[in-house]
Amino acid sequence: MKVADDEFDLEDLGKPQAQSADVAVSDETETAESHEFNAEDDSEIARTAADLEAVFDIPVHVTAVLGKSRMRVSQLLKLGRGAVIELDRKVGEAIDIYVNNRLVARGEVVVVEDRLGVTMTEIIKADRRQG
Repeated sequence: MKVADDEFDLEDLGKPQAQSADVAVSDETETAESHEFNAEDDSEIARTAADLEAVFDIPVHVTAVLGKSRMRVSQLLKLGRGAVIELDRKVGEAIDIYVNNRLVARGEVVVVEDRLGVTMTEIIKADRRQG
């Protein structure tokens, strides 16, 4: 504990002056070490931010799955123009959104001008992901 020259600590009354000076020096050393540690933290944060910046330009494959269906090859070969494949989802049920074949979210189909889009309604936490 560092104490100004004109102040004194009651615990220091029984100690010689030299010992009190050592305590002050020790406190200054701890402060310098903690500043050095904080500087290391700052450089680590800057390095992490730079690493993350490099990741932002990596392309990923995003897939929105309306539903799935299972059929035999013979059924598949019989499909022709106008055939309807029944999916496992109900109308209005959330669709799955995959990034690089990993389920990351669920959403709803929307129309954006003359195209289809997906509004994310739920982000899937990593511990609940499947696929």
